[in-house]
Amino acid sequence: MKTNPVQEKLKRGEPTFGTWLSLGSLYAARALARMGWDWLTLDMEHAPIDLDQAAAIFGAVADAGCVPLVRVPEGSHHWIKRVLDAGAMGVVVPMVDTVEQARAAIAAAKYPPQGNRSAGGGLAAMNFDASSEEYFAAANDQILVVLQTESPRGVENAEAIYQLPGCDAIFIGPVDLRFQMRAPDGTFPAPEEHEALVQRVIAAGRRAGTPTGMHTMDPQSALRRAAQGMQFLAMGSDLRLMTQQAQAALDVLFPDKDRRDVVRH
Repeated sequence: MKTNPVQEKLKRGEPTFGTWLSLGSLYAARALARMGWDWLTLDMEHAPIDLDQAAAIFGAVADAGCVPLVRVPEGSHHWIKRVLDAGAMGVVVPMVDTVEQARAAIAAAKYPPQGNRSAGGGLAAMNFDASSEEYFAAANDQILVVLQTESPRGVENAEAIYQLPGCDAIFIGPVDLRFQMRAPDGTFPAPEEHEALVQRVIAAGRRAGTPTGMHTMDPQSALRRAAQGMQFLAMGSDLRLMTQQAQAALDVLFPDKDRRDVVRH
């Protein structure tokens, strides 16, 4: 049975780098999976991607030797069970603000006695080159559980969440964190205030012995965060990589034409 190399790198204290799959394109996923990323995360929280698409993408990414992860819409037993049974090698769970939410998500990703994931199906085992029985026996150690800290409340509960058994890594959603920090009148926080919460997450992860990471928009930012101790780092997305290259070409072809960035990440 294959092991999860991302899980292994995180345990060794090494940084891992991946990108987001938001297009839902099998072709794009197959191409990116062969380019050397540690992992690719399919975004089922914000992109209109169904489970059949997801299963095909998970299989294609795994067959290429990359690690397929998925951001689920929510940390429910229903969603986590279904994407893992469809072949994801790990889940990224958004909006984890409390210990109770964290425990529920971790339990959904683990077979008994550690959790309450239902045992069934054979598709997940294929991505690990394993039989179903081999998969059932080893999945609890190989499935990556990444919990997102995206609010001041999540930061306040950080150490209690990060110390939970089965929490493999923490991932900051910087855009949602910024939105959650808005004042009652809608005013956004100053960059220094936002960065202060990011640094609190890094420090809490270090104290708990749990890897941290976040979404970055360029390789320089990803490397800077890795130098600060982060290990689970996303750099843009398939859509952003495509549009950035298109923008660069258009700036040469039509230098006087005004355009705006239509892709945040």
